[in-house]
Formats: sequence, C-alpha cells, structure tokens
Amino acid sequence: MIDTKEKLTPVLQEKLNKLEEYIKSLGSLAVGFSGGVDSTLLLVVAHEVLGDKAIAVTSADVSVPEREVSEADAFCKEWGIRQVTCKVDPLQIESYKHNHPDRCYHCKHLIFSEIKKVAAENGIEYVAEGSNIDDLGDYRPGLKAVEELGVKSPLREAGMLKEDIRIISKAMGLPTWSKPAYACLASRFVYGEEITAEKLKMIDQAEQFLIENGFIQERVRLHGNLARIEVPAEDISRLAEDGIRQAVFARFKELGFTYVTLDLQGYKMGSMNLVIK
Repeated sequence: MIDTKEKLTPVLQEKLNKLEEYIKSLGSLAVGFSGGVDSTLLLVVAHEVLGDKAIAVTSADVSVPEREVSEADAFCKEWGIRQVTCKVDPLQIESYKHNHPDRCYHCKHLIFSEIKKVAAENGIEYVAEGSNIDDLGDYRPGLKAVEELGVKSPLREAGMLKEDIRIISKAMGLPTWSKPAYACLASRFVYGEEITAEKLKMIDQAEQFLIENGFIQERVRLHGNLARIEVPAEDISRLAEDGIRQAVFARFKELGFTYVTLDLQGYKMGSMNLVIK
C-alpha cells in the first residue's frame, strides 16, 4: 500500500486502495503513458504495485507536442520505470486526416492496437489508459475504441475524479499534480478541416511560444489560416498588452498564420466539440 494515510481523506484513501487492488488483480500492465496528470498517477501506482510487471508505453506521433514526449521520457528515467516508445501515423487514416467528428475513435484505435502489440511482445497481459470519471461528461469517441479493444480504465474503476487525481498525486509527491489539462494537437482543428503534419507543427510551435511567455494553460485553435488563442479569463488582459500582443502576433505570422485572434470567452476545454453537441 502506498503510504499517504496522513495526507488523504478517508474517501480518497479508499479510492487509492481500490486502484491498487484493481491493478494488483491484473498481474501485469502496460500503461498508455502521455506524461499527463492522469496517466502519470496510473503508471506510478502500477509500478509500485506490480514492479517490473508494469511498463509505460508512449505514443510519439505527429499530434503529440515534442515537449510532452520529452517530459514523459524524463519522468520514466527519473522514476526507474521501463518505457517503450512507439510511433504511429494517424494521418494515414482518412477519417482522421479529414477531421471527421469520430477522428479520436480512429486515432485511439490505432494507438492502442499498437500498444497491445508492444504489451504482448513484452509478456504483459493487460493494457490500460488514464481516463477518469469526469471524462465521461464530454464528447470522447476515443473511449469507444478503448472499450472495443478491451483496454482497462483503472482510474474509472476506482471512481476517481480529476480533482481526486490531482490531490492524490500531490500527496504522493508527483510533479504532475498541478500540470494543466492536455489534449492532442488534432483537437485544435475545427471539424472538417484537413489535418496535416505542417499544421500540427504550426500549432505546436505557437503553443510552445505562449507557454514560454508564461501562459501555461492555453490553446491555439485553427480555423483555416486564422489562429484563435484561448487563455483563462484572468490572463486575457495580459495577453492583450502591447508588448506581449505584438510579440505573439509576430511569432504567429512567422509560423504561417495570416490572422491571429484572442477568444474573449477565455479557455474552455473541448470548445471544438460544441458544434456537435
């Protein structure tokens, strides 16, 4: 049992115990590891419970920012967790490339099919992903692929909410406990707009520029040749200041955007899904 009793409420300790017991019952586990808040907690608990029978499998495709892959690699090295990196190309899938509303289903199916192969090659019986109870409230076609492939969702099995995961991660000393929510770069495209490697790189570099300028929670949404920037409401005034505004505009133009706008509603997770709700 992971020692957090002095730091967690009885309810959260019970959820953590349930997570540990569930993972232990699997015997061996390959965790689809992105380096985000959810998959990090899942991986660390699996490593604590199963030891070498738990491995991390990280997908390094064109829709994943370079910083995320680097951070995932560094975390596994620091914590002594065995990691395998696999590369897939979702752009070969027409429904993904043309950004149909079920894009995430096809991408997740491709990624977790590959992770299952990696698991089998390493003598690991089960594969898991890091979705939580809160994820059930948004449009997430990728969860259908997870179900079809028999991929386990231990955090949901333990009844964990996003806030639970952050609190438990903090109690365990995980550096990701306060990490902003993340979604793949393909989620920045309006449905129906073609996804290309070039556009994904533009978005990745644009978002990296915002992060380097202190906008940790941000999104750059793509609408043709227009970039729509989302930051939390409290950061809007700072981004609109002349010095920052001009620097952002210049960098985005350099990356290939013709127009650069600031969304006055502020950051909203899954804002590209509103059109299909």
